[in-house]
Amino acid sequence: MRAFHSDHFVLPLPEGHPFPMSKYRLLRDAVEASLPAVRVTEAGPASDGELALAHEPDWIHAGTSGTTSAAQQREIGFPWSERMVERARRSVGATIAAARAALLQHEGVAANLAGGTHHAYGHKGSGYCVFNDVAVAARLMQAEWHRQAVPQRRLLRVIVIDLDVHQGNGTAAIFRDDASVFTLSLHGARNFPFRKEASDLDVELPDGCADEAYLAALDDALATAWARHAELPGLAFYLAGADPHEDDRLGRLKISAAGLAERDRRVLQSLRERRIPVALSMAGGYGRDVHTTVALQRRTLGLALASWQGWQA
Repeated sequence: MRAFHSDHFVLPLPEGHPFPMSKYRLLRDAVEASLPAVRVTEAGPASDGELALAHEPDWIHAGTSGTTSAAQQREIGFPWSERMVERARRSVGATIAAARAALLQHEGVAANLAGGTHHAYGHKGSGYCVFNDVAVAARLMQAEWHRQAVPQRRLLRVIVIDLDVHQGNGTAAIFRDDASVFTLSLHGARNFPFRKEASDLDVELPDGCADEAYLAALDDALATAWARHAELPGLAFYLAGADPHEDDRLGRLKISAAGLAERDRRVLQSLRERRIPVALSMAGGYGRDVHTTVALQRRTLGLALASWQGWQA
């Protein structure tokens, strides 16, 4: 299975900053040590042209040139730096590479060891997200699919399954009027962002939601999503956030490690049964102990590897 990383680009954050920057290198180390069948490669950067598939030119210029305002930087949560730009470009590039591997190279399953920057809108960044990796990759895969397509091949339809604990508001806004992309978000009702956008399917969960109720809500959401598709999607993006975990500082839910693993198994099985290729992004994870988050996301990648092996069989 292919996986892509961008962890060489560490942001110079002030001491005490809540973003778990060390998580990404620790996750790569864990994958390389314990999942030798996963081939880990550094991702290249997304170009301005690729970013423009989902972002307005003014935002691309501001975000990459350092002309963002103080208010824009506060909304993102990072001070501007060249490393921030390079990390943001490569986080998008890693999801592009994973989607290409899953769809165009017929791997079935591939992953970005970071990504899931679903709070970025077309015109701005927000919530630790500069550019929206899934939105850019979805639009680019639609274009590349058609370039490689036989003449009668129809539009590539995409589903975004966002199981980060925070609603994918930027993704929902970008695809609001795009019937070719179905957005599903299962998230904490009282968590960030406090002003939600309308996804194609939103499932809001109460604080303290535990395994049984969570998995029942997931099953209902997946059944509803498939029922709404007269024609199944040709590509999925799965944001497998670790932040619904009971030990997450920002999550407010009470999902166990076993519950998260069962979540991942159900999503991956549902996609594999329908032969829908999937690009995973690790999305959020803010455990009180960063090693707990790393262990959860390493387990997600282990389940992705098992699903990939099923595709190859």
